[in-house]
Amino acid sequence: MHFFHLSDLHIGKQLYGYSLLEDQEWILTEIYELIREKRPDGVLIAGDVYDKSVPAAEAVTVFDRFLTKVSQLEPKIPVLIISGNHDSPERLAFGAKILSRQQIYVAGTCPQIPEDHLKKVTFQDEWGETEVWMLPFVKPGYVRKLMEESKKETDREDGAGEQRDRDGETEIKVKNGWEEIRRDYNEAVKFLLEREQVDTEKRNILISHQFYTAGGETPKTSDSETISVGGLDQVDISCLAPFSYVALGHIHRPQSMGRESIRYCGSMLKYSLSEWEQEKSVTEVILKAPGQEPVIQLHPLHPLREICVIRGRLEEILEANKDSICEDYVSIVLTDEEELYQPKEQLERIFTHILEVRTERNRKLVQEWEDGQAEDTQTDPKLVFEQFFSQIQGRKLQEEEAAVLEEVFAKIREEEG
Repeated sequence: MHFFHLSDLHIGKQLYGYSLLEDQEWILTEIYELIREKRPDGVLIAGDVYDKSVPAAEAVTVFDRFLTKVSQLEPKIPVLIISGNHDSPERLAFGAKILSRQQIYVAGTCPQIPEDHLKKVTFQDEWGETEVWMLPFVKPGYVRKLMEESKKETDREDGAGEQRDRDGETEIKVKNGWEEIRRDYNEAVKFLLEREQVDTEKRNILISHQFYTAGGETPKTSDSETISVGGLDQVDISCLAPFSYVALGHIHRPQSMGRESIRYCGSMLKYSLSEWEQEKSVTEVILKAPGQEPVIQLHPLHPLREICVIRGRLEEILEANKDSICEDYVSIVLTDEEELYQPKEQLERIFTHILEVRTERNRKLVQEWEDGQAEDTQTDPKLVFEQFFSQIQGRKLQEEEAAVLEEVFAKIREEEG
């Protein structure tokens, strides 16, 4: 089987207030052209199609245009989509039955009742069948009732439930244990996978959108992901053993976990400054005979606008770029020691998409202040602030600014009695 692995499209996302819809449509067009050229057997999208659970109409239109173009290719190329933590499972799966007639398969929600199972799509080639299992983003609460039903069924089969009914007692220890499991991402994912009949004689692919770890080793993250504090959302890759390839979403930096065939493909665009040196790509995977390692190839993507970090003196930056207009998204770090006159306004004549302008001198002074190295001879908080402002900004407070500051401190004194 030959397929493309995508994830974390985040259509509708903004970067420092700039809409990325134009950039996203551009890169989706490049991905479409790659699909048209390479003709994979399928396209797997591992969650976070949209950036918000209620996407703007324009974002939906961008994705609709992409799907429409792919669906019109002949012979048909199936597209398999799962929901991520940013998506609304129900909204993403709207019209799923109709879409499946066009070989667009959407798994928005995970199984909720005993009769439900993971959606599965079967592919056939010269090496036999490949089964692709679709596991949408899971929280422990999503499978609470299903786990309770499974526990009751197990009790009925081993007679434990009948014994408790006779005794009229509740096994608090067991109940508390299952309360723990319901809060545990690892157990929730493991539970859903273990209840499926995965035939390991065949090739099996899993599409999933979770925070997977390998024996305690966590993936390398960027500033643009939503990660639970304290690692509460971690899932160990040990539950992924039956799968020949695991197409992961959620982490924006491309990387493998534990083995090459458990892979985060990364986002299609750079969605934070921390990603400015990353190369985004489409992951192409070829699965041959059962038992053989997959062949993985990365196809670099070429964004409409890059994310860049520029560092130097203001005059040098202006001089180096005086004959051109830069439309990339830029973070500019100024190293000038002296006070600068309206540096951002000067830079905006050349750079049309400035994310931030930072002065290294100011950062140094702030650090010195925090470390207690800056001179501080004042005891009045208002005067201390005025001194701090003057040292950082290189000027004194203007009359209007001083009046606002006085109002703030007056209100504080009033509240403190």
